Amino acid sequence: MEDYAIQVENLSKMYKLFDNNKNRMRDSLGLYKTPLYREHYALHDMNFSIRKGETVGIIGTNGAGKSTLLKIITGVVNPTSGRLKVAGRISALLELGAGFNGEYSGMENIYLNGTMMGLSKEEVDATIPAILEFADIGDYIYQPVKMYSSGMFVRLAFSVAINVDPEILIVDEALSVGDAYFQTKCYKKFEDFKKLGKTILFVSHDLSSVSRYCDRVILLNKGNKLADGTSRDMIDLYKKVLVGQVDVERILSAQREPAFLEKPQEEKDAALKEIIRDATATFSELSVKDTASEGEWSKNYKINPEVNEYGTGQANIIDFAVVDYRGNYSTSIEKGTEFEIRSKVRFQSKIAEPIFTYTFRNLRGIDVTGTNSLFEMTEVEPAEEGDVYVARFRQKMSLQGGEYLLSIACTGYEEGEFVVYHRLYDLLSITVISNKDTVGFYDMDSKVLVEKESHEG
Repeated sequence: MEDYAIQVENLSKMYKLFDNNKNRMRDSLGLYKTPLYREHYALHDMNFSIRKGETVGIIGTNGAGKSTLLKIITGVVNPTSGRLKVAGRISALLELGAGFNGEYSGMENIYLNGTMMGLSKEEVDATIPAILEFADIGDYIYQPVKMYSSGMFVRLAFSVAINVDPEILIVDEALSVGDAYFQTKCYKKFEDFKKLGKTILFVSHDLSSVSRYCDRVILLNKGNKLADGTSRDMIDLYKKVLVGQVDVERILSAQREPAFLEKPQEEKDAALKEIIRDATATFSELSVKDTASEGEWSKNYKINPEVNEYGTGQANIIDFAVVDYRGNYSTSIEKGTEFEIRSKVRFQSKIAEPIFTYTFRNLRGIDVTGTNSLFEMTEVEPAEEGDVYVARFRQKMSLQGGEYLLSIACTGYEEGEFVVYHRLYDLLSITVISNKDTVGFYDMDSKVLVEKESHEG
């Protein structure tokens, strides 16, 4: 346990669902031998460990069990079965201000929350200057918090939670509170925690932040741990889950097999990759190597051998290209010049409103920029079975010099639900050639004029 901050072993949480309050009361009195409720497992047989100093992300759809898991780790909720081991004091940013009393002043609530976290008065005294500086709400600190604006309330709540000295920090979507300036302070504090070697458990729907900050990611689905791996792999798998391109039950069933459970951890990791690959392939037998690579344009490119490909198969990307300002097929684009991205799609069935897309990601898997025909308000006619469409995106390259990964797709909406017909993630490596780089991901192409002001007389 000395190397681990958190260990979760066979953890489950079951809630009783009653059809009405009368049955709830009857059950509490224990008068009936037959159950008057339905069992709902918010968590089912969860297992994972987090080493000290790791930053681990937890992602999943609504109802995946993320909040329940965090409440168990922080002691708010007791598990139905299983074991939890935590080494170190926890500071949790879950429901900000949940422990605040509206009648108390901000200062009184600081001491109230500090006591709830297990701090002595002397320890709270020592944190007061940092809390007040971070919250920056001035003399309102002496007023009842019921008088605060929502912005002031979350600033103080965040400041109280983050300015104790925990070994483990748990963050649940809390970095997006307040205005832009306060959010910048929150992320700076988050980065400071990482540099200090604190253990961080980070739950967020902001996949770019998960990719940027997390050493690894745990993917939950309907109360089960679906997979655990690098942020890039888990985010890609999550995106497939969102559009129904993964046989989730097949993955979970395979992980419960005795032959899988008996394997050493390294063999489990390798086996799970194969299981996930097979469970995804059952939805689409598409192969970019057999289709797009036969195209007139795409034969000029070296396709990423690890291209992440999936879709319903109702449309196929049969060719693609990146063309520089000279009209050459190229994966090297000069910054500041115009270039074109092309995709050729054959439709296998009737599609009312097809959408064509492209995205650039950096090597950490963070989406840097991209667009689609819907965003650009381009009118696209309904496609019939057998139709072939060519989408061309022309723009100036404004990204900073470096390496990027290009993804393209054909998607759409059916009865209000988002559908991926064919997507090629990280299809090509694109090099941006630049003799002048500025700050950040892209160049604002600023024109600078500096003049000396004359002083007459």
